[in-house]
Amino acid sequence: MPSIKNFDELTAHLASKGTKSRVAVVWAEDDVTRSAVLKALEAGIITVTFVGCRAEIEADESLAQYKSEFTIIDASDRDDAAAKAVTEVREDRANVLMKGLLNTDNLLRAVLNKETGILPKGNVLTHVTVADIPELKRLLLFTDAAVIPCPTVDQRIEQVKYVTKIAHALHIDEPKISLIHCSEKVDERHFPCTADYVIIKEKAANGEFGSCIVDGPLDLKTSLCYESMHHKGIESPINGEADAVLFPEIESGNVFYKTITLLCHAQTAGLLQGAKVPVVLPSRGDSIESKFYSLAVASAI
Repeated sequence: MPSIKNFDELTAHLASKGTKSRVAVVWAEDDVTRSAVLKALEAGIITVTFVGCRAEIEADESLAQYKSEFTIIDASDRDDAAAKAVTEVREDRANVLMKGLLNTDNLLRAVLNKETGILPKGNVLTHVTVADIPELKRLLLFTDAAVIPCPTVDQRIEQVKYVTKIAHALHIDEPKISLIHCSEKVDERHFPCTADYVIIKEKAANGEFGSCIVDGPLDLKTSLCYESMHHKGIESPINGEADAVLFPEIESGNVFYKTITLLCHAQTAGLLQGAKVPVVLPSRGDSIESKFYSLAVASAI
């Protein structure tokens, strides 16, 4: 099928499949989390295990018509809820984990617990955003805006693997992945990450990431705009049509995230990759739509 170009196409595709992801939702005390879950229930793409906050869930009249689609596990507090939700994943009763109204630290302690957590040994935990930017007319993946301050070359390699996997789930058969920097020149002395990019490109050329095209360093504008790349005389297989961009460090990734949501009216979905299952890890300030779209992307993987 053609590549999925926006979140509406994604949710329609998931609904047409007739299969539902099993989501463990940790501490859905707030209306925004429950409303996002409700949208996913209405779309027919998930079933839910709520962990904690029984009183709030049972009092939410909007969820009443979907009682057959969810269960509730009692928890004494947020840490207990996080631990029990992770157990649901470990024992294969859930294939998506979602954070509700609790601090990220509370959830990550359970996810990263060496004895009872869900991060396989050797895996890299990183954050991937999928953005629906009106001007772009295609979905754009980027990493990392939230977790890894300054990725090592090994962490960057895993990031390429993750964005390739998600892009394939969005039916982008050969995603174009751009390794972002302020220019297109390798400068190991001043910008060590550009030397990492050379290694990553070699691995991509050798087929180590599967079907994808990787190039860089490239600046963001030439990565996303054919005219800009053409005017600068840059020859690259990205051709101004990047499906995914990897930022050199968290500062640039986070600034990009905040810029597109504030000034470009982008809708976003964000999740952690590297754990046993996708982890929907929204910010407390994220909208209902952003949390809903995050559930949709997690359900597609």
